Amino acid sequence: MSGGSDHWTTTAEKLARDVLAVNADDVDRNGRWPAESIAALAKSGLLGLTVPVSHGGAGMGPRTFAAVTRVLAERCASSAMIYLMHVSATQAIAGTKDFPLRESVLDAIAAGHHLSTLAFSEKGSRSHFWAPVSQVCVNGDTHRLSAFKSWVTSAGQADSYVVSTRNADAKELTDCSLYFVPRDTAGVSVSGAWDGLGLRGNGSAPVRLESVSLPLSRRMTPDGMGFPLILEAVLPWFQLGSAAVSVGIARAATEATRRHLLASKLEHLGQPLASLLNLRARLAQMQICVDTQQVFLDHVAEQMEQPGPDTLMAVLESKATAAEAALQVTDLAMRTCGGASFSKHLSVERNFRDARAAAIMAPTTDVLHDFIGRTLLEMPLF
Repeated sequence: MSGGSDHWTTTAEKLARDVLAVNADDVDRNGRWPAESIAALAKSGLLGLTVPVSHGGAGMGPRTFAAVTRVLAERCASSAMIYLMHVSATQAIAGTKDFPLRESVLDAIAAGHHLSTLAFSEKGSRSHFWAPVSQVCVNGDTHRLSAFKSWVTSAGQADSYVVSTRNADAKELTDCSLYFVPRDTAGVSVSGAWDGLGLRGNGSAPVRLESVSLPLSRRMTPDGMGFPLILEAVLPWFQLGSAAVSVGIARAATEATRRHLLASKLEHLGQPLASLLNLRARLAQMQICVDTQQVFLDHVAEQMEQPGPDTLMAVLESKATAAEAALQVTDLAMRTCGGASFSKHLSVERNFRDARAAAIMAPTTDVLHDFIGRTLLEMPLF
């Protein structure tokens, strides 16, 4: 798969404009899976963006991934979230050398034939994704797993789930292993439909695994090594991608507000809304916030590509600050556009709802603030 960073960003921009944007309102209104968007992502090669070149992927790094995800989120945040979770799962698959099916799965992802997702958080431990309460039972080469995974993006739609569970002899909260669970595995079911406030097309729903029997070949990590893989190969990419989604949503709201101020008029005065100083000031605040977040997003991506002593802090900060910025920007957009946004005449109302998700999606903003504080105080995170 050929092409540099600019090629993939341009590909994403065209796809977002021609496919995601066309279906975004209907996806949101009906809370439906964005099948057209995901099919277009698969056909374009973007599902294999971060897959190593040796497996037919593009081999792109964090900067390209962040740029592509942000572009997708500007047009349809639901599709961008599906993409983010797929890439995060892909990084888990690529990051382990102990998974017997690693090569074939990566080949399928690069070819656009396989969509994956993460299934980490559980009902019993809520947003504390690092502490599953489920525990695998091992009998020879057979691994039996029962778990209730909460709010799994692409539930019932992804071809596979990367599932975390406590290993059989676990002692600490973080003693877990990762398993590769195909969607059609016996005992796997989606336990309800998704009808959320925002991100209404991302198919986020509980997934139940009831006495799921898996061969040893489906175990992705040695016993107890799931947590290190999550920290090293999954969490940084998820954090960066989530930040990119938030920046994309905020950018979309800012652009929609700008267009509204230019197009709408105060007919009794013969002036556009843009003639009002207070509305221009709000737009300026939004733009400054978006531009600031974009600079920091680029900084975090560079830190991930060239790790240093400040990389962990930057990664922890990325999702938290972008999530808060998206809340601020979309709130300003709603107030600036007034009734036009409240009555759903603009994309601003959808942007406002979609922006709510990041702050409460594990790791939540509150948890990230605690992690950042612990890091500053040289305390262990877990």
